[in-house]
Amino acid sequence: MTDTEKHLRTIKSYVVRGGRLTPAQQKALKNLWPAFGLNRKQGLINKTEIFTNNNPLVFEIGFGMGGSLVQMAKENPAQNFIGVDVHPPGIGTILRKLEEEELTNVRVYQDDANLILQECIPDESLDIVQIFFPDPWHKKRHHKRRLIQTEFIIELLPKIKKNGLIHLATDWMNYAEQMMEVLSATSALENQFGVGNFALGDRRPATKFQRRGERLGHGMWDLMFLKS
Repeated sequence: MTDTEKHLRTIKSYVVRGGRLTPAQQKALKNLWPAFGLNRKQGLINKTEIFTNNNPLVFEIGFGMGGSLVQMAKENPAQNFIGVDVHPPGIGTILRKLEEEELTNVRVYQDDANLILQECIPDESLDIVQIFFPDPWHKKRHHKRRLIQTEFIIELLPKIKKNGLIHLATDWMNYAEQMMEVLSATSALENQFGVGNFALGDRRPATKFQRRGERLGHGMWDLMFLKS
């Protein structure tokens, strides 16, 4: 195991919070997981087998309740989407939404995204990686738990195709600055809006966490970097 893998396995960027499952979420988890769920134990994925096509693949880490991911999948039927999250209520909700919208271009993992990247995602297979409003761990002593660190980006880059996109978003200025510093210092990445510039947030649907941040008066920062 490399030092990077040890770091990623030791420090968790998330906490599995409690939350009572509604009857609808429980039913979705029981009945719909076979149709939309993926399991880490299955190992490396073959997207052509999963989706029966070779369309571009979007990988989202931390989709929350899944509203924006479902909307993007509905609006972009020529793209495939894989989402990863750890919270059972969110998994149950997105499964129900996928069935309601009759979408076939989305699959989900309920697992640690670092482990999914390491064990399930082939190199140079992702066209877009999107991470919207990850836990900001806003207290300084907890910054080491933030997902967007140099070690994580090093782990992520081999999974992305040449000219593939990393799209990040946060409503915490300090985290936005850290994201910009980490991505800008990575030689294989190029800021699509110019050195040091943030992207336009209207290029994606609003998420539940974005709307909450807006109610609290937070700013919004998006970053879009291409892999050279």
